Formats: sequence, structure tokens, C-alpha cells
Amino acid sequence: MPVLSTVELDELKITARRLRQDVVRMIHEAGSGHPGGALSVLDILVLLYYKVMKIDPANYLAPERDRLVLSKGHACPALYAVLADRGFFPAHFLSELRQIDSPLQGHPDMRKTPGVEISTGSLGQGLSAANGMALAARLDNSTRRVYVILGDGECQEGQVWEAAMSAAHYRLDNLTAFLDFNGLQIDGWLRDVKSIQPLKEKWKSFGWQVLEADGHDYKALLEAVNRSYANRGSPTMIIAHTVKGKGVSFMENQIDWHGRAPNKAEFEKAMLELQ
Repeated sequence: MPVLSTVELDELKITARRLRQDVVRMIHEAGSGHPGGALSVLDILVLLYYKVMKIDPANYLAPERDRLVLSKGHACPALYAVLADRGFFPAHFLSELRQIDSPLQGHPDMRKTPGVEISTGSLGQGLSAANGMALAARLDNSTRRVYVILGDGECQEGQVWEAAMSAAHYRLDNLTAFLDFNGLQIDGWLRDVKSIQPLKEKWKSFGWQVLEADGHDYKALLEAVNRSYANRGSPTMIIAHTVKGKGVSFMENQIDWHGRAPNKAEFEKAMLELQ
């Protein structure tokens, strides 16, 4: 099971700060996008792609690679920043976010973007796709693992719970899910729009191992991942407590930044904070 040295931990923190700059920059240049959720989920992606997942950017379709499904597809700038930095595609692609015919669309497109396992964006569908990947790995007698990241507002979708039942029924212990639990969705706080509590108890009742971690604490996240490896006979849900807009003070916990691009002054202020 992977462990984090002090040096590796510092490197992950430095990488995340740099990639947050990429996220803010590409959304500013595009003039549209979803900075809040991209910044909240970025640390989970950094841990997976730099420390956990079995991947090879030079051979990104290798059959034995691990899979990542970003079910909350609107947070794709974070995924794009990570994929570019890992070498799945050239960094200059980031300046083409949301442009017509760009390889980096407003939601992940597996036909256009190297490293994207499946097109997502219609919320509620990613866990179903991840189930299929995990079941296929079992049928192939493969050791590859599947990871999926869901949004908390996304858990208001009925298909999520159908997929949750299926994953438990098929005992998909090669599936690890992360819930980006920042408490906000496009219309406001989840508790006001439509509460999903009691969240931990719900996932447990659907037959999952349920763990909780600070979604910006790499050691805590890695400990949860390692516990998912040790679990047998059921999938694992890691409820990651995150901050929407993490890393940019005026974006943190602010609903306005769910889907708005920073203007020039806001961009410069954010970049100053992230230096």
C-alpha cells in the first residue's frame, strides 16, 4: 500500500498550488467554467494521479491501467490541469478550454481528450459507468482498480442510488468512490435546496464501506484509500469534506463561484494568492 514521505507530501502541496493556478487561468481565459467545484476536488485528483493510480501517460490506453471517472464533469478544469501536468497531452491545450473544436470541452469528452475514460456531465451517471468498469475488471481477472468522484449535489439524483445498490450487490470491492462534499450546489447550500443527510448512514445502508476524510489532507485521503484496498466484499465510499473554491480566499464557500469566470482583477488577485 502506498505511503507518503514528508518530501512527497510537500511535493504534492506544491503541485496542487501550481495546478490551482492553471485552473483559475484557463477558466479566466475561457470566460466561463466552474471554478468552485474544480478547486474543491483538485486535491483528490492530485493524490490519485501522482501517488495512487497505476497509469502510464505514454500508453494511456494500456489495458491494465486504473480508471478514473469524474462523474461531476463540470469540475473538469481540475482534471485537465492534472492530465496536462502528467503528460497526457501538451500544456498549451489548457489555453483552449471551452473553445469550439478544442480537445478540452466544458465537460470531459473521451473522444477528444487523452486520459479521459468516459464522457461525463449529465450528473448522476458516473457511478453506473464506474460499476461497469469494475465489473469488467473482475471478469478479466484483472487487478486494475476503478475510482469515481461524485459531487454532493449530484447525490440528489436517483440514478446514483440505483448504482449504489448495484455496486453493493455485485460486491465491487475494486471500486473506490469519493464524494466531494463541499456543501454547495448551483442553487445554494445543499441543506436548503434538498438535504442528502444522513449521508454516511445512507451509504452504509446501501451496503458500502463508508469512510470520511478531510478532502484537502493528503495523508488522511491516502489512509482512506489504503483502507479501501483492505476491504473485501463491498465497494468503498470516501466522504471527502472539502471547501468550494479552495485556495482562493474570496471564492471559498461562495455560491457565486459555482459557475462564474473571474474577471481580470479577480484573476490577478487569485493568482497573487496562489503564488
